[in-house]
Amino acid sequence: MKFIDSLPLSTLIFASLTLGLAPFVPEPHVWEKLKMLFSGTLVSPIDIFDLLLHGLPWLLLILKLWREYRSVKGASED
Repeated sequence: MKFIDSLPLSTLIFASLTLGLAPFVPEPHVWEKLKMLFSGTLVSPIDIFDLLLHGLPWLLLILKLWREYRSVKGASED
């Protein structure tokens, strides 16, 4: 978790908005792959790789924000 703590929040936001949403037209890849996942059609290895590639920035951003929230919440309880 120290790796996630060391990442700048601005970098994660930038990566999520660029790589995480690319290509923007006709719809973001991560959204397309999530729809495929929930419909049960995400079976091709390239599609699974795409989901991991475009979803990783979002996952890291969520983990970073969660850890930041917990550290602020823990500090305010003292």
